[in-house]
Amino acid sequence: MLHYPKIPGSKDAPNGRCVAFEKLDGTNLHWCWERDFGWHAFGTRRDEFDLSPQGTAAFAVAHPGLEEAPGVFLDTVAEPLAKVFREHSEYANRPTFKVFTEFLGPNSFAGRHEVDDPKETVLIDVWADGFGFVGPEVFVADFGHLPIPRIVFRGKLTGTFLEAVRRGKSEVTEGVVCKGGSGTDVWMVKVKTFAYLTRLKAAFGTKWEAFWE
Repeated sequence: MLHYPKIPGSKDAPNGRCVAFEKLDGTNLHWCWERDFGWHAFGTRRDEFDLSPQGTAAFAVAHPGLEEAPGVFLDTVAEPLAKVFREHSEYANRPTFKVFTEFLGPNSFAGRHEVDDPKETVLIDVWADGFGFVGPEVFVADFGHLPIPRIVFRGKLTGTFLEAVRRGKSEVTEGVVCKGGSGTDVWMVKVKTFAYLTRLKAAFGTKWEAFWE
């Protein structure tokens, strides 16, 4: 099961207003919350584990380098997120949520994390049962008090903006994720910088495309 959709590259960008968030160079993880049980499951984009001592131990074996992720999430954003789900009028009647985060440190690169780096959890998306993904403007309004990616741009998505990102004029390291719409109509596209492309080619040689758009 794919818990988080593959974000298409900029060639598939639609016309319309968007919020462009800085694309963080970390590991995408998901976390499941139910009104009756609280936080109970987590995993990567492609797998899931119980959020229990046994489950976190199995996760650590399956994903070396991500062992700290459950503790960082639970110690930082888990309770503030649950508070929003319990108390915000828009979410109070929805039974289940799945949130998506980036796990990273200051020297993380292409899914690799330095052991001695301090790690953080950054919230990138929220999915609500019976609603779908929370749209970007609502996401910022309702969850912007938590660690979320920096907003790079708000407005109509244009080729001029995408080209500026590629050429490093937006002061981002990897690139941006542009999001528009709401609920079942939320759309996303990503664009990465030429500088990041150079780093990928230096690190992975002919396999660089696996980490590109």
